[in-house]
Amino acid sequence: MTFKVATRGAIPPFIVMDVMRAAARREASGRDVLHLEVGQPAGGAPAGARAAAARALQSDPLGYTLAAGRDSLRQRIATHYSETYGVTVAPERIVVTTGSSAGFLLAFLAAFAPGDRVAVAAPGYPAYRNILTALGLEVVEIPVGPASRWQITAEVLRAYPGPLEGVVVASPANPTGSMLAAHEVAELAEWCEQSGIRLISDEIYHGITYDRSAATAAGRAGACHTVVVNSFSKYYAMTGWRLGWLVVPEDLDRAIECLQQNLFISPPTLAQIAAEAAFDCREELDARVASYRANRDLLLEALPDAGFPRLAAADGAFYLYADLSGRSDDSEAFCTRMLEEIGVATTPGTDFDPIAGRQGLRFSYAGSTETIIEAIRRLKSWR
Repeated sequence: MTFKVATRGAIPPFIVMDVMRAAARREASGRDVLHLEVGQPAGGAPAGARAAAARALQSDPLGYTLAAGRDSLRQRIATHYSETYGVTVAPERIVVTTGSSAGFLLAFLAAFAPGDRVAVAAPGYPAYRNILTALGLEVVEIPVGPASRWQITAEVLRAYPGPLEGVVVASPANPTGSMLAAHEVAELAEWCEQSGIRLISDEIYHGITYDRSAATAAGRAGACHTVVVNSFSKYYAMTGWRLGWLVVPEDLDRAIECLQQNLFISPPTLAQIAAEAAFDCREELDARVASYRANRDLLLEALPDAGFPRLAAADGAFYLYADLSGRSDDSEAFCTRMLEEIGVATTPGTDFDPIAGRQGLRFSYAGSTETIIEAIRRLKSWR
């Protein structure tokens, strides 16, 4: 008997996860791996968050919360917007999610109908493209590069000829680390609003910036239909706790609540308790950002001498995106050989751009400085 298999799952893999599996096989065989492939902060959750979780395990039944999350956490997130950006976001507009991954799913389901055209940057985070495809949306990949500092801007969209129902932007961006300036965020949000295009603003790397602060699209009077996505995984270093949040516009509020109720019931309670405490761990977390900066600076200085002279802007996040032109036009084979021969795990550019990414490569510098120093040593001696 033949069973039908739905096409929604016929999407490309998240290649970095395949790289992680290959790295794990190498480690299982007794050989070492320097992990520059995955965007996972070293060190885990801050001490205050772990202590709050430990206390809760002893005293809290850890049952379901409201679908939108604990009221106290939603209020703390609202306070964060006031403290950090000087903007007012009502707690009622905040929905706590099971990681930003669930946040994107909820936002895409609520905001777009099958067949809608949604623009993403190329190179850009692969899960945007793959989730949108699985939901039956048409992904419009807009090539970005040095001319727009690797970002989709209002100017880039004005020059795009086709109709759009939505656009996803990230600042700081994965894989390039590029950022939009505050005036560019404002211009983009206002242009999308006036054009009837739903803006999804990915802000999960906010807090990890080096020469200027990131600007939020939340709370802008001229952007009443924008959805903001954030996460506790990156700056707050809580990857495995699987917690994020949305700032949702009023017209999507009830739809996202109903989707959350049915798809996830509620976000994980223990993670919410820990996350609320993480807001009081800024000193520890900012020290980690300082270590990312040190790692970035080491790579920026060393990679040109190691055969990677062309690098994208690295304003924030913890990635460097390198141009492989002249060395390879098959980034997947290149990364496989690098892992096999010198034990340095990196992510091929095809994860972020299936076409031009054949000549791209992403380095993550979220790990220890010792790892970066050793990776540089190996890269300089390998061709």
